[in-house]
Amino acid sequence: MVTWIGHSTVLVELGGVRLLTDPVLRGRVAQLRRLPALGALPAGVDVVLVSHAHFDHLDPPSLARLGRDQRIVVPEGTGSTLRRHGFRRVDQVRAGDEVRIGAVAVRATHAEHAGHRFAPFARRWRGREGGVALGYVIAGPRLVYFAGDTDLFAGMADLAPGLSLALLPVSGWGPRVGPGHLDPLRAAEALRLLRPEVAVPIHWGTFAPLWWRAAPGDRVEPALAFRRHAHDLAPSVDVRVLAPGDRTVF
Repeated sequence: MVTWIGHSTVLVELGGVRLLTDPVLRGRVAQLRRLPALGALPAGVDVVLVSHAHFDHLDPPSLARLGRDQRIVVPEGTGSTLRRHGFRRVDQVRAGDEVRIGAVAVRATHAEHAGHRFAPFARRWRGREGGVALGYVIAGPRLVYFAGDTDLFAGMADLAPGLSLALLPVSGWGPRVGPGHLDPLRAAEALRLLRPEVAVPIHWGTFAPLWWRAAPGDRVEPALAFRRHAHDLAPSVDVRVLAPGDRTVF
């Protein structure tokens, strides 16, 4: 079962293990405000998977709500960011590395995205803090791919044969997406490569810049456009558009 909490935050329950991706659990992060209300915080999380160090994916105050002893898996080069905030159980991985949590194996995968961290509105650039961006393949009774932030890349078709579920970003937090992201059409093209049984679009409609007054229809349109493109490009995939807080069994 998966629960989409919003943006890239997804609770994956597989093989008796509870995995939480990119938890951002606040109403305001840097210049972004949360649009839908945040429901109950997930409890009993076994491991957190962080895809990269951008502030809308790696948020120490959100992680602190889970406790400083929460086990967290991060890309290589990102551990110092969390240790500086007092987190004690941080595993750094690179693409190809695998960690085990109970009956589940998590393999870090390539992501076509710049993952270095910076501070919005800071007086100066903070250097190349953080590491690369990663996705994760979660293997248990079923096979799940969490893409984090990525664009299409060579090797995506061979990433996870027999994939049960793909959690794919289809937009961003503003009216446009830049390089290193999937828009609705490219996300549907990714489906054609990945060939999952089920796909859930994420990274849409949750956060927006303080200055952007998007209508509700504008916020949901990326997910609906993804479903339309998927119908044309990958008609065998069951696309399920969830609202924040909704869950689905796959």
